[in-house]
Amino acid sequence: MPPATGPTGAGDRSAEAWASAEGRAKLAARVRNILAAPGTEWQRIAGEPDGVGAVFTRYVVPLAAVPALAAMIGSLLFGISVLGMTYRPTFGAALSSALVQYVLTLAGVFVFAWVVNLLAPRFGGTANWTRAFKVVAYSATAAWVVGIVHLVPMLSFLAILGLYSLYLLYRGLPVLMDVPREKALVFTAVLVAAMIVVGLVLGALANIVRPAPDPSVTPDPGLGGLIEMLEDNGGAAGAGLDPQGAGGSITESAEAALKSPVASASGALSAESLAAILPKTLAGLPLAEIEHASLGAGLGSSAEARYGSGDATARLDLVDVAPMGGISAVTASLNVQRDRQTATGYERLGKVNGRMTGEKWDSATRRSEYNVLVADRVMVSAEGRGVHIDDLKQAVESLDLDAIEAAVEQQ
Repeated sequence: MPPATGPTGAGDRSAEAWASAEGRAKLAARVRNILAAPGTEWQRIAGEPDGVGAVFTRYVVPLAAVPALAAMIGSLLFGISVLGMTYRPTFGAALSSALVQYVLTLAGVFVFAWVVNLLAPRFGGTANWTRAFKVVAYSATAAWVVGIVHLVPMLSFLAILGLYSLYLLYRGLPVLMDVPREKALVFTAVLVAAMIVVGLVLGALANIVRPAPDPSVTPDPGLGGLIEMLEDNGGAAGAGLDPQGAGGSITESAEAALKSPVASASGALSAESLAAILPKTLAGLPLAEIEHASLGAGLGSSAEARYGSGDATARLDLVDVAPMGGISAVTASLNVQRDRQTATGYERLGKVNGRMTGEKWDSATRRSEYNVLVADRVMVSAEGRGVHIDDLKQAVESLDLDAIEAAVEQQ
């Protein structure tokens, strides 16, 4: 396979160049133009000197992360439903799955570009590695952008709109690969078949390296479920920690931890600073166990506390997914609204005080859930059994969410 390099200097720029204001503006303009006016935009792309390295770091890297990270956030907020059963993966499992999906997507771009470059001459076109990479990278725009719907699993069916990428590919092949227009449709069909084969191979690899579901998590049926059965999962999780040692809704030590260099360093907030926010009581239930973890390298951190015992229990999670893939810019503009009423409860999703917020309540099972996405990346999730939704909401809202937001903004 040809090396992923471009013209001299093109690959020397930082992979974070897209994150600048100018880089984000150019990224947004390219996305908008390729979707709205592909004919004109393909001509513009054909005249650009950017090599593979520049296209990869400024375009593929940020956009390819959208579906993976959206699916990760969606699974952590709403759980994963299979055959009517719903379970919520652990933070580590969700992040590992997202990273596997992301890496395989990046690899898939190179593999598919290699296929395009190999087959183009057989359909009257010209082999050109840089242009083959561009046609694959830019035609995938629709599929990657539509991947944002995975933030809300019940909207995942809208991912079918990503098939518009096939039309973008069809329009781009004659311009970048010099494939005669009358052969472009057949070439596109052949590439779709090749894409399916590549997808099956990458999917098999993903199943090999993706971690198995956590056996300690018991699926729970119904929309009011979504509660991980972790009351019996004790042991080392809380070893060496004093349940009464956590502060109130947020103590001075917690606020200081959020402002510390460790918390404000590039990447995720420190697991210790998140743990310091966990209150000693939640909805009147005493703290039973506390646990925090970090994946290192600024990839993510989490803190979890469990409260009560017997028929009344609750859990509070703080998960920082870190500034991966530019997803914050997308979630910030997301304005999904959903309101579902049942005979025994309700389910709501929307923005409250500028933050994506979801809540569920079922009076029959007395199960409640309240989730808030802070600074478009720190998920605050509370779940209760035998706890009224109003008490759960009050407990979450008593946390100093502004302090978390401020800590993220300081980075």
